[in-house]
Amino acid sequence: MYQFANLLRLNKPIGIFLLFWPCAWSLAMTQWVTINNYLFVKYLILFFIGSIIMRSAGCVYNDIVDKRIDIKVQRTKKRLIATGKITVKTAWLVILLLLIPALIILFQFNNFSKILGLSSGLLIITYPFMKRITFWPQLFLGFTFNWGVLLGWSVFFENLKIETIILYMAGVFWTLGYDTIYALQDRRDDLKIKIKSTAIKFEHDLKNFLFFCYISSITLLIALGFLTNRSFLYFILMAVATLHLTYQVITIKKIKSNNREKILIVFNSNNSFGILIFLIFFLEIYNA
Repeated sequence: MYQFANLLRLNKPIGIFLLFWPCAWSLAMTQWVTINNYLFVKYLILFFIGSIIMRSAGCVYNDIVDKRIDIKVQRTKKRLIATGKITVKTAWLVILLLLIPALIILFQFNNFSKILGLSSGLLIITYPFMKRITFWPQLFLGFTFNWGVLLGWSVFFENLKIETIILYMAGVFWTLGYDTIYALQDRRDDLKIKIKSTAIKFEHDLKNFLFFCYISSITLLIALGFLTNRSFLYFILMAVATLHLTYQVITIKKIKSNNREKILIVFNSNNSFGILIFLIFFLEIYNA
C-alpha cells in the first residue's frame, strides 16, 4: 500500500491543492452571482475529491510516459515505474480504477460540464510529451491544471463568460510561474538528456520571466475585480497576494540552482497563494 501511495504521490499533496485551488476560486466566483450554500459546499467537496483522483491518475500516466526519462534524473530516478517495481500493466490498471470514480463525479454535473470535463482529456494525454518538443511544457500544464476554473463555473450556469476566461488565464500565468520554479530542480539533468522547459529557456533571465508571469496573473485578477465591481477589500487583499508572489521571485533568485530543498520550499509556498485567493473570493460573496 505504501508503494501505491507513492505512485499516486499522496505523500506529496501539494499537487492536489494546486489543482484544486483554481476550481475553488471559480466556485466562489459563482456565488458572487447567485448564492447557493448547499451546492457551493457540495461542489467544493466533489471538486476536491476529483482533484485527488485526477492528480493521482495524471501522476501515474506521467510516470508511464516518462519511465525512460525518470531513471536519468536525480529527483525521479527512484520512481516505481522507472525502476520496474511497479509494471506498466499494473500502472494502467491503477489509472482505470481511478477513472471510474472520476467519471462518477463528472456525470453528476450538467451536460455542458460533462463535455467540458471530458475535453480536458486531450490536454492530460498530450501534456507529458510537451517537454520533448517545446520549451513551454509549463504553459501546457497551466492550460491543463486550471481547467477546473471553466468547469467550476459551468456546473452552475452551463456556459462560459468573459469573467471565467479571465480567471482561467490568471491561473495559467500563475502555473507558468510556479512550475518554472519547480523545473529548476531538474535543470542540470534536463540539459544533459535534452529535455526542454521554461527554466532552461529563461535560465539567464529567470527573474524577469517570473515577474512577467506573476504580474500577468495579478493584473488579470485585478481586471476581474473591476469588471465585476468588487469591493475595496478585494483590491487591498490582492496587494497582499502580489507581495506573496514578489517574495517568491526575490527568494528564488538568491537560491543556487542545485539547492533542491530551498527551491521546493518556494514552490510549495504557492499553496498559501491559492488559499489567499480563495479567501479573497470567498469574502466577496458577502462583502459585495
